Amino acid sequence: MRIIETIKSRPAVQRFIIFLSVIGPGIITANVDNDAGGITTYSLAGANFKYAILWTLVPIMVALIIVQEMCNRMGVITGKGLSDLIREKFGVKITFYLMILILMTNFGNIISEFAGIAASLELFGISKYISVPAGACIVWYLVVKGTYKSVEKVFLFACVFYISYIVSGVQVQSPWGEITRSIIFPELSFKYEYLLCCVGVIGTTIAPWMQFYQQASVAEKGIKADNYHYSRIDTIVGCIVVNVIAFFIIVVCGTVLYTGQGAQPIQTAADAARALRPLAGKYSSFLFAFGLLNASLFAASILPLSTAYTVCESFGWETGVDKNFNEAPQFYILYTLLIFIGAGVILFPDTPLITIMMVSQVINGLVLPFILVFMLIIINDRKIMREYTNSRLANVLTIIFTIAISILSITLAVASFL
Repeated sequence: MRIIETIKSRPAVQRFIIFLSVIGPGIITANVDNDAGGITTYSLAGANFKYAILWTLVPIMVALIIVQEMCNRMGVITGKGLSDLIREKFGVKITFYLMILILMTNFGNIISEFAGIAASLELFGISKYISVPAGACIVWYLVVKGTYKSVEKVFLFACVFYISYIVSGVQVQSPWGEITRSIIFPELSFKYEYLLCCVGVIGTTIAPWMQFYQQASVAEKGIKADNYHYSRIDTIVGCIVVNVIAFFIIVVCGTVLYTGQGAQPIQTAADAARALRPLAGKYSSFLFAFGLLNASLFAASILPLSTAYTVCESFGWETGVDKNFNEAPQFYILYTLLIFIGAGVILFPDTPLITIMMVSQVINGLVLPFILVFMLIIINDRKIMREYTNSRLANVLTIIFTIAISILSITLAVASFL
């Protein structure tokens, strides 16, 4: 109450300026989740099931807001990253095993981002042997040579280009009445393919790296408790925007690619962009491919950065874009290795990208419930969070979501290996 009263007492202009200074971690983290793997999953959902998956975005958005708000609050109140808090609360041994799993799944996702860079630029006639090394050098230089403020500005600017998917959705002249009915009155199915697609959409929208990255960003930015309200708005807006973009990707592919005659012959987002050209016109195809390139470059910057934050924090090593190499050598070495090894894998012929992406998503789903349990324990510890612990409703909703995602993760793991 004290913080809300303080905020209301400030002039409107001052509140707006403070909000602009705080905005960033929430919107950036959420938008990166629409990466190459996410766009592929949403494209397949639309192409194979038309609008039947759209209803899942509503509960997904609610769950995402709850989870990301928790880690945002922990970052603001403690000034520490999630890895730091897990190590201090649960010990080095548990943290070490958790970091191995995080490193494995994030590395698989990093490889898929460089695959997205290669695939999107191949649609414009540029070889992967040019695009992938160039992309790796660009994202490495951006973080290693920049400051936190400059890097954040670039990331926020990249978020703007996700509007290309909204423009594509308008261009294809979708039947909005049918789309609205499919959300309000969803036609549920218990067929294996439908359930697996639902699990995939959930798994790609709420990923473990998001909690670690957002909390680390909030801590490095130095957001204080007095400005927590603005940081909370940043988080909620980001969670809404990421689902809006997912909505339009599904709508575009559902309107143009769905035929009702079985699965469509696309496996990646690049396939979807290629298939749109003869059906929706070259401009829709161009916008879709450009969105994939932007998303892949964006995520290829963030995922290695998130991994470096997560791993280095867990061992008590210095982290942060504002620090130089001498101050945080482990941070920059790990960031560099993740980028160039991830990019190098793409340059090898016959790389099993689908298998890599599948395994990383399975590990994502299996790790997330453990992270949510750790977060629940930490955020309800008054010694750590003071008066900013969870409400009873937030705890109940998080427990329900954790149980649900655990069941779905096991389902995804079994289905993937079968």
